[in-house]
Amino acid sequence: MEVRDNLEELEQTIHQACKRSGRTRDDVNIVAVTKYVSTNKALEAVEAGIFHIGENRVEGALEKWEACKNKVAFHFIGTLQSKKVKHVIGKYDYFHSLDRLSLAQEMQKRCQDGEKVQCFVQVNVSGEESKEGLDEKEVMNFISELKDYPAIEVIGLMTMAPFVEDPENARPVFQRLRHLRNEIRDKGFAHAPCRHLSMGMSNDFPIAIEEGATFVRIGTQLVGKEE
Repeated sequence: MEVRDNLEELEQTIHQACKRSGRTRDDVNIVAVTKYVSTNKALEAVEAGIFHIGENRVEGALEKWEACKNKVAFHFIGTLQSKKVKHVIGKYDYFHSLDRLSLAQEMQKRCQDGEKVQCFVQVNVSGEESKEGLDEKEVMNFISELKDYPAIEVIGLMTMAPFVEDPENARPVFQRLRHLRNEIRDKGFAHAPCRHLSMGMSNDFPIAIEEGATFVRIGTQLVGKEE
């Protein structure tokens, strides 16, 4: 199927999830994860109406950035080595995987005066060893420490739920991230408004939306897989 057809189906599912949870469609942003597809396929997504593009590889994304810049917002959604921060600053509008101070320090160093990086703090809610991110108990202190890095704006939290056969089993993970987000948001940190939740992928995004996701990261169900 074409990306446009996939997007139409995706929109129907999102509308239904929003209706079930008393939310409006405008609450939810689709991030098209294009790491496994060509630049042409990424452009097809843009032409279909996608505004957010997500990549997790610095080297593999440059061609897509060149082709799509000024048309979309770019999201870096993978683990980033500090030495590669210089390739991300100025190209990506959102960063989904902030989980250590050394990364914040490098971002601060690379930003121009007054420049802000919109970041999600990554939380390993499920506790799986294979997943990156902070333990829930570490998040509040970490965000408090980020006040010393004026280039960092914590706009929300991100997590990856375990891949489970029944997506309903991922619900507690999304609920816990929402509760943690609310706790941080209610603190009123100037540097961490923490309004957003980046959670939910192709297999579980309707559940994530029901639990408050404002950004869902959709790859195969939207753009397919070519690699």
